[in-house]
Amino acid sequence: MASTRSAAPMLLAMVFAFSLQPASAQTPAPTSAGPVDPALMQDLVVANRVLTDLNVIDGFGHVSMRHPTDPNRYLMGRSVAPALVTADDIMEYDLDSNPVDAKGRASFLERFIHGEIYKARPDVKAVVHTHSPGIIPFSVSSTPLRPVFHLGAFLFPDVPVFEIRDSAGMSNMLVSNAQLGKALASTLGDRSVALMRGHGSVVVAATIPMAVFRAHYSNVNAQLQSQALALGGSVSYLLGEESQKTLAVIDQIHGRAWDLWKRAALEKMTPK
Repeated sequence: MASTRSAAPMLLAMVFAFSLQPASAQTPAPTSAGPVDPALMQDLVVANRVLTDLNVIDGFGHVSMRHPTDPNRYLMGRSVAPALVTADDIMEYDLDSNPVDAKGRASFLERFIHGEIYKARPDVKAVVHTHSPGIIPFSVSSTPLRPVFHLGAFLFPDVPVFEIRDSAGMSNMLVSNAQLGKALASTLGDRSVALMRGHGSVVVAATIPMAVFRAHYSNVNAQLQSQALALGGSVSYLLGEESQKTLAVIDQIHGRAWDLWKRAALEKMTPK
């Protein structure tokens, strides 16, 4: 009995000391996947500028890429207007959207869009979240967004619409936690684009240039479709076989547009 009494204070002291350990000692922060090829980092920075120049995003919206050497990490700018993003603003996240080393920088509230899509879609290497005005009407009406011209072929066979009320009820409409990010990823499924009701869109691809291409031309297609519908009468949409044949061509030539957009963005970024 005596030895038991003498051990009790020591045990309590050990428990108390453990409870005082900082949270970081109990739950280590995610570790970095290491440096990224500067050329890829430049593409991520430039993508922010290009999407702004093309009026796909403005002061809001964001673009990310999966880490090239670790599929369980992704890279995205800090919470700042996309046109202001530099290489120093790029932050690394794990797929739960925890920053690896924030260094005092703020993160986007909707970073969970990216992390949950990367979890659900191993094929995706780049994600763009837009508030493109052209696509908003198709997110709030019964008219689906469908491909009306060849550069919009990636919109076939359909573009799903994420209804945040189904997961969050009456909310601020931001995908600001993992649960909502997962629900959005589920709505996206295996498609290239999903609309977000009254909010914007999410666009995915296997490369940054292709993600930028799809984000831009989904907005262009939406504008053209709206114009066609306004004319009245029936609208001729791309069919499955011609969409597939067109996609094969786009895979080969989309770099031409990226090279043009990138050069223009870099010229603006170069000090005079």
